[in-house]
Amino acid sequence: MKQEIHFVTGKGGVGKSVLAAALALKKSQEGKKTLLVELGDQSFFKDFFNLPQVGFQPVSIRPNLSLALWTGEACLQEYARHFIKVESLAKLFFENAVMKAFINVAPALPELAILGKVTSGPRKHGPALPFDCIVVDAFATGHFIALLEAPKGMAEAVQFGPMGEQSRSIDAHIRNPEICKYHVVTLPEELPLKEASELIARLKNEFGVTAELIMNKMIEAPVSEQTLQEVQSENSDLSKFAEYLDGHIRRQNQMWAQAQGLSPEVTRVPLYFESSAWALVEKTAEVLK
Repeated sequence: MKQEIHFVTGKGGVGKSVLAAALALKKSQEGKKTLLVELGDQSFFKDFFNLPQVGFQPVSIRPNLSLALWTGEACLQEYARHFIKVESLAKLFFENAVMKAFINVAPALPELAILGKVTSGPRKHGPALPFDCIVVDAFATGHFIALLEAPKGMAEAVQFGPMGEQSRSIDAHIRNPEICKYHVVTLPEELPLKEASELIARLKNEFGVTAELIMNKMIEAPVSEQTLQEVQSENSDLSKFAEYLDGHIRRQNQMWAQAQGLSPEVTRVPLYFESSAWALVEKTAEVLK
């Protein structure tokens, strides 16, 4: 089975981590051995799922579903150890003050190491990553573009040798729609939708990829528009709530109409009121495509 890679991104606060977990759960329920990857130093899912620990090595959290937390430095260290083989030499390499300084200041090196690991399966390069599907809970919008730009930037800076060759390979794979899929999460609100629109345009123009737009937390009123308007004529607290809900749904519908023109694939995710993290993720997974 060809490994598929999904990147989930969006403006901070739109619910992209829950959407990433839901997508990973959906893939695992389809029978695919799936890895959900967090990026950064701290795990959101550790507290969200009440897990004892989340680290670099994948841990199983549900049937067919594992979770890992990756940083650029950890990915780089694993990559070096894979080729150096001798642990003492690898340790000497990374504990060298000059090397530490280089890693900290080298532009795009941590991002390149992360994308190198994410795409290592299809590229058949580096430590084994035995999963059918990888879902990356990626950085928020601006940092996500910087992540994707890293391979091209490194390839232009280092045009020869293994570094240049691997950078070009990573860049080619993240642009391949047969391998990498992109999902931009937004809310039915003006600013998040504007940022999502700009991100989708940049992904198309700079990387040649088409992203799915996921509109999260859509309120679905259990009454008709006519009923809401009839209740508003009453003099009660319920009429004030009906007025608020009617106005919100009208604005929400305007955002939804705008979203239709931003991507050929637009998904609507309702606002769920689940108290359990897994119940929320399972409900969300049910409506994803």
